[in-house]
Order: sequence, then C-alpha cells, then structure tokens
Amino acid sequence: MDHSGQEIRDVIEATTEEDAQAKIRQMGYFVTKISEKGRRKTAAKTARAPKKKGKSFTIGKVANKQLTTFTRQLSTLQDAGLPLLRSLRILEGQSKAGVLRNSLMDVIDDIESGSTLSEAMAKCPKCFDRLYVNMVKAGEAGGALEVILQRLAEFKEKAQSLKRRVLSAMVYPVVVIMVAFAIVGFILYYIVPKFEDIFNDFKIPLPGMTTFLIEASHFVIDYFYVIPMVPIVFFLFVKLLKRNRTGAFVVDKVKLWIPVMGMIVEKSTVARTTRTLGTLVASGVPILEALNIARETAGNAVFERAYGRVYDSIREGETIAQPLKEARVVDDMVVNMIDVGEETGELDTMLHKIADTYDEEVSVLVDSLVSLLEPLMIVVLGGIIGFIVISLFLPLITLITELSA
Repeated sequence: MDHSGQEIRDVIEATTEEDAQAKIRQMGYFVTKISEKGRRKTAAKTARAPKKKGKSFTIGKVANKQLTTFTRQLSTLQDAGLPLLRSLRILEGQSKAGVLRNSLMDVIDDIESGSTLSEAMAKCPKCFDRLYVNMVKAGEAGGALEVILQRLAEFKEKAQSLKRRVLSAMVYPVVVIMVAFAIVGFILYYIVPKFEDIFNDFKIPLPGMTTFLIEASHFVIDYFYVIPMVPIVFFLFVKLLKRNRTGAFVVDKVKLWIPVMGMIVEKSTVARTTRTLGTLVASGVPILEALNIARETAGNAVFERAYGRVYDSIREGETIAQPLKEARVVDDMVVNMIDVGEETGELDTMLHKIADTYDEEVSVLVDSLVSLLEPLMIVVLGGIIGFIVISLFLPLITLITELSA
C-alpha cells in the first residue's frame, strides 16, 4: 500500500523475500502481502507467513527517537485504514533487533490472544510508559485510536524536537571547555616543569604568580588521576542525594536558582508537563490520572510536589489554578491561562498554548545562553592563558636583565 492507503499489486525481482521487502520499502510502499510468482497456492501461503523471528537479547529501554518514529508510522498506517494487527506486523518486520521489536512481538502475541492494544502495551513498560498506554486506552474507549495516535506522535515529535535543540546548543560550549581543559592540563604537565628546571638552574627569585603556577603544575603531575575523578564523584554524589526525597528536592531547587540555566530547566519542565497534561485531557484520560502521569514526566522534585498539591486539590473538588499559584513554581501567565481554560471548558487548548509559548521561550533562552557563553569562555580562557604566560615570562625577564647587566 502507498501512503494514501491505496493498494498496489506489482512484481519485483529479488533473490530472497527479505531483499524483496527491502526494495519495496525503498520505493516508498508498505508491504502487506508477498509471495513468489508461479508458486502453488499452498506455497504462496507459506511465503506470506514466514518463520517468526526470535527475540534478541536487550538491555535498558527503547530510545525516544525510535519510539517517536514508530508512533508516527503506526498513526499513518491506521489512518490509511489497515487492520491493527497487520500494521503492527509490518512495523515489527521493519524494526531492527532491540527492545522495540521484542516488545512488538509480545504485543502482537497478546492481541492475537484476545487482549486490547493498551493491555498488551501495558505489559511492556520498557517500551510503552503510562502516558502512552493511557492515551491508547482512551483512544480505544472513544473509538478514535488513529486520532489519538496522531496526537501522541505529534506530542513525542515536539518533545523530541525541544530536547534536540537544547542538546545541540550545548555541544559547542561543552567541546570548547573540554579542549581548553586538555590544553591547560598539557601546559601544566609538560611545559611548566621545563621552565621550572631553567629557573632552578639559574636560581632566579620567583614572583608569587610563578610560584602558584609551579605548585599547580606539581599538583597536576602528582594527582593527575584525581582530576577526572572529581566530576565523576560529584555526579555520583548528586545521584545518591537524589535518591532521598529531601535531597532530590534540594538538588532540583538549586537547579532552578542557577542563572539562565535555571530558567531553561523551569520553562522546559512547564512546557513538557503542560503539553503532557493537555494531550491526555484532550484524549479523554480522567483528570486525576492525567495529573499523576504529568507529575511523573516533570523530572523535577519541585514541580512534582506542586503537581501533588494540584492532585489533592482536584480530588477535593477544587481547581488546578489555585494550588499552582500557591506553589509559586510557574509564572502568573500560566496560572491565569489555566484559570481561563477551566472556566471556559477549554483546558486542553490553553495547556497546549502554554506549552507552545514556553517551547519558544526555551529556544530563545538556549540561544541567549550560547551567545552569553561564547564571550564568557573567551574572557575566562584568555585570562587563564594570560596568567600562565605572564607567570612564566616574569622570571625570564628578570634573568635577561641580570645577564645584560
């Protein structure tokens, strides 16, 4: 079938069935039935039902990018009118060995045994989280699975796009900082000791700057193995601290206090949670369940506590806006738009508008952070190199002056 759902019958030359499938996919079509020309009917049936592939050994969860692509493809196939099982088999056949293909095999088996799609996906938490399962469940209940899959695909694509923009913007400063550390480390480890030998041979009195630089060189030479351990130990310490509820709250609170970076964390969290909540509400998921899922996607203990208060407020028959205002984790604009959405019955629309606005603000902040980091890194690195040069040449100037006299 092509992308519009029209059935196409044709013949293609290939050495194997897998080769034929690959060629057909390269032409932009979805394979629904395939058999060798000239075979008997029974042989054709066998060709249409190839031997089932075995599962591969996997560790971890499915990659977000892979799941996003799968969701969009499943949405397209369902919108084209293909039966669900056939769509899943097509995508399972196209998937590479990994968590997604293993999960799709399990989902297909469960559906063939009589389970619904949401029930089958719920048994594969490494691939399909609560948000995914609940949206599919709401789509099945409302008889609009293809619409829900489209929303889910759009949601995942926007989330992936935001994450990709933030990460790509951080690549340049991280690379520059790492190269700068490597250069300074090389100077302290190899260059400074050679100058120290010259100073010792001529017994030159050393100024304080040079003495400090030589001491720093000694530290790097004696404890070079400690330096890469510092960020690792710090990372592990933060990880251990976040296992405790109070520690996680403190760490996430500190993140929000960091200039510029804290604003990026805050606005990206607001964008992610409001888009999640809006998508779930629009899909017909009960508000309390939607709030629980949105709280899990926050990734920040401060926001998780705020959404916990909102959950309690809704359960007691109150509104979303008031506890959010009291928590003081979002701007007044967010509170006011949610308040208007609750009053007009357009909560999902308002939540999506908030998410779109904050996505744009995150993009602007990321660009601003990169623009701020570039001159800041130049000044800092220039200061470090200037300090090293001056520290090494001051004693040399003294030596040249004494030799000239």
